[in-house]
Amino acid sequence: MPTIAIVGAGPGLGLSIAHVFGSHGFDVALVSRNKDKLDALVIELTEAGITAEGFPADAGDTAQLTDALQAATGRFGRIDVLEFSPHAGLALTSPKDVTVDTLRPQIDSLLFGAVAAVRAVLPGMLEAKAGTLLFTTGGGAINPYPMLADANIAQAGQRNWAINLHNTLAVDGIYVANVAINLMIGAHAPAGVPHRAPSEIALDYWKLHTTREQAEHFIGG
Repeated sequence: MPTIAIVGAGPGLGLSIAHVFGSHGFDVALVSRNKDKLDALVIELTEAGITAEGFPADAGDTAQLTDALQAATGRFGRIDVLEFSPHAGLALTSPKDVTVDTLRPQIDSLLFGAVAAVRAVLPGMLEAKAGTLLFTTGGGAINPYPMLADANIAQAGQRNWAINLHNTLAVDGIYVANVAINLMIGAHAPAGVPHRAPSEIALDYWKLHTTREQAEHFIGG
């Protein structure tokens, strides 16, 4: 059975992606900080007939994240798809107020975490000459929002690297894409607020994985 590892798994988009890939025969490795929440997600997926297991780790701790993905590889054999979408918080910081200290948590989780996650699963993909790496950012990675300067910086770096991987790993049979989500994720939202249900957005990830063409997918209002 192929396996998808979802880093930053939660009850919204992460769970929806797990359901979509699981319904197509994938086993699911869920990675996030909170073990109790992971256990709840595993129960829901199991009840849906999907084989899943949780691996607690903080994406901002590269050693923890590496260990979790290595444990997932040991459990399932190989990671065929990595989806990376941890939440590092959205502290409001204007560009002029960015400091090393305000930026560090975003860089640790979103950029260093992405590098650590890829380093953990890429050797197996290179050996198999097959695999998919899907990164998730906000729309500010492309067109920055002044009040989210810290997150924008880290996500822009992550996006840049994802596209660079896309341009260089295809020859090895590995597909890479960045998904930039520029709307509210939810089935409902206040009047006038662009939004899409996570179950609908998750279908876009499956389409990217199966068509294996574009380096970036923008989801906007």
